[in-house]
Amino acid sequence: MMRKNILFFASTMAAVSLFVGCSNDSIDEAATNSSDFIIEDLGATKVIPDQYIIVYNTNIAKSMDLQSSKTAVLDLTKDILGVTSAKSNLELDIKNVYSRSINGVTLTLNDAQINILQKDKRVKFIEQDRIVQFAPPCGTPNGGPCDGDGGGDDGGSSNQEIPWGISRVNGGISYTGNNVAWILDSGIDLDHPDLNVDASRGFNAFTSGKDGRSLDDGNGHGTHVSGTIAAIDNNQGVIGVAAGATVIPVKVLDSRGSGSYSGVIAGVDYVAANGASGDVANMSLGGPVSIALEDAISGAAQNGIRFMLAAGNEAQDANNVSPARLNGNNIYTISSMAQGDNWSSFSNYGNPPVDYCAPGSSIKSTWKNAGYSTISGTSMATPHAAGVLLLGSASNGGSVNGDPDGNADTIITH
Repeated sequence: MMRKNILFFASTMAAVSLFVGCSNDSIDEAATNSSDFIIEDLGATKVIPDQYIIVYNTNIAKSMDLQSSKTAVLDLTKDILGVTSAKSNLELDIKNVYSRSINGVTLTLNDAQINILQKDKRVKFIEQDRIVQFAPPCGTPNGGPCDGDGGGDDGGSSNQEIPWGISRVNGGISYTGNNVAWILDSGIDLDHPDLNVDASRGFNAFTSGKDGRSLDDGNGHGTHVSGTIAAIDNNQGVIGVAAGATVIPVKVLDSRGSGSYSGVIAGVDYVAANGASGDVANMSLGGPVSIALEDAISGAAQNGIRFMLAAGNEAQDANNVSPARLNGNNIYTISSMAQGDNWSSFSNYGNPPVDYCAPGSSIKSTWKNAGYSTISGTSMATPHAAGVLLLGSASNGGSVNGDPDGNADTIITH
């Protein structure tokens, strides 16, 4: 079979929970929906049958306008596969075209087409597309351990509070700059009174169904991340690190917490095309190694957009997971700590790739349906760091206690 030669990453990794959120048993619904997501091991049910990400050895000129560059990548695909311009594009079941972060496509392929692509020197590699889904909540049989009290609530407060993590990183500063935070996640609660959301600049990786119709957050995770970065200083709810900054939904997970690697890459490519130097892109997600995703992030970061990557919640070396293991300019991997500057027991470790540690245990922030919730995970640590970099450069806030790798991570502060 020709398919055995395809880059088939992470086939030997254990099917374990990554990037786990945490909630109190008293808020069962929030606990069910608040965990971070995982791209699990490549079992048959996790592979998207016959769907592949093709990355080319080309560099379509970024001086082209976006549509022209996408057309050029599509034309390259058609040329390699022998689809003439006189034939319909429907002959190729194209899912995504990438032209700003990487040159590539996602499409359905048969064995004959795979054979053709493998023989063409313009093809860098082929990667099987896979399902992305949320991991089980912490404290469950398949989830990781919880740190802190894990408490939470579904409602807001008539009096604004400053979550402990915001204080620890010297946040809660009203943002006056022109940059934005791109939230690659489950969407954002578009009407949340504690957030400045610009849906007009958003992106949706889904084209059908409930989630394809709106950038609204049906899960809560993306809204929680957004509030830690930028909840407004408005005398209600909570306050974010860079209070009042604009957050933009890049929806790569649906309301059930499911998506695909190809959809996440489409989100990165969109940010590469539309982001500006000094923007931050929060990626509180991860799983087994994906070279295609890592290449896309590296390409987008060259534009001066700072990508914030969660280290993961497996209590293992972050070098084993993507995109956490990625290093490079404008790319930051974030581990998690609890109050007292103590290591979060669930957090992945390793320096490199970890750049900073930030508060991630028992973090209160905004939630779907104009609510608020307290959850834990490196997903919660990462937006603290994103907010700090949105405000400016990072400062050294000391070292975390109990880092398992013996090389204590620096605590990021403003």
